[in-house]
Amino acid sequence: MRSSAIGMLQEATIGTNVLLKARMSSHRVSVRLNESEDFCGLSADRPEGPRMGWARPKQHSDGRTVYMAMYRDPSGRTRSAGTFTSQRKAINAARDAERKVETGEWFDQRAGRMTFAHYIERYWWPNLHVEVTTRAAYRSYLDKYFLPTFGEIPMFRIQPHLVQNWVADAVESGLSPRSIVKYHTMLHGIFKMAVRDRVLAVNPAEATRLPKVVQPTRRILSPQEFDALLAQIPERWRPLVLTAIETGMRWGELVALRPRHVDWLRRTITVRETVVETSKKHSPTGERIFIKPYPKDDEPRTISVSPGLLEVLSDRIAAYGLGRDDYLFPSVEGRSEYPVSRNTFRTRVWQPAVKAAGLEGPIRMHDLRHAHASWLLAGGADLPATMERLGHRQLSTTQRYIHTLPDADQRALAAFTRIRGITTAD
Repeated sequence: MRSSAIGMLQEATIGTNVLLKARMSSHRVSVRLNESEDFCGLSADRPEGPRMGWARPKQHSDGRTVYMAMYRDPSGRTRSAGTFTSQRKAINAARDAERKVETGEWFDQRAGRMTFAHYIERYWWPNLHVEVTTRAAYRSYLDKYFLPTFGEIPMFRIQPHLVQNWVADAVESGLSPRSIVKYHTMLHGIFKMAVRDRVLAVNPAEATRLPKVVQPTRRILSPQEFDALLAQIPERWRPLVLTAIETGMRWGELVALRPRHVDWLRRTITVRETVVETSKKHSPTGERIFIKPYPKDDEPRTISVSPGLLEVLSDRIAAYGLGRDDYLFPSVEGRSEYPVSRNTFRTRVWQPAVKAAGLEGPIRMHDLRHAHASWLLAGGADLPATMERLGHRQLSTTQRYIHTLPDADQRALAAFTRIRGITTAD
């Protein structure tokens, strides 16, 4: 009898200690003395108040009791962190899961079992909000480079070494370092969204070793080279080329121009629209060429132009009988509902003129924009004004054009010699 009483007293003491520890906890919990409802001092029901983990008993048919580690995910949904034979182990696992939720380390392991292809088509692609041409390029990258490699692999199995292997295979296949870096940026963005969606715990493309990209020497046309090129441009297309060199517009902005965009009194041209060329498959209108009602930098910009260019444009409008809403540079001679396409102009006009002018190196129509920026800066225009004129979003983009003319280094040396001479004389 005495030993039985002592045993009962010890059990009561242990139970009291459990109650005291539970009450001293910072979590608000309910405690039951009934062993079937008491899980290490934590209620089996989903607790109210602050986040916390708890254990839930489960009775097997053979009479054994196991404990499920329960917690709430970021959305408040009850989840299990595993099943354990010990209450204490279940509580520890539940609290560890809750800690990961609180610190942002938690991810949905079940969601991580979906394949890369499923995640792309179900979650990433429908939520991709980019320009039409960028979207078409991304679709091409997916179909050609990423889906064949990662498509059938569950997301949680895509580890850093698999991404590194993709880079190594791309290098071996002859893909340029610049392209590899560009495609990897897209892949990194996909996994970054997966981490945000709690599909992955970490981004497997975070620390990928990439090939070194060597920046090519920028080819800038000199004024003399431009004059030689302009002399080879057919008369019909000279107004387009003159407008390009004087305004620095992008191709899509240039061919979207209409007479109503020209302010003859203030001597300005306003960039309000841009022509987008893409495949019919990716076009929102079903047409290969369509108009976007804003330029690349997302807002209109006004560019001052010379009286000479205004006169050239005025003569063109009069010669072709163009109305306010007609294209200044249509696909056919005269009035047309379609602007000239980039490929048509490049193959039929630009490339023959470059060859006839005897200019070295590949020279693109877009290089007139580069020449415009370089000439402005070489002539003394300040960076903010040049940035505004070109529609750049960042000053660093405009800074690339400083000292890019062929004689820039010689002029820099002359300036150094002049200042040194003055200093020496003093």
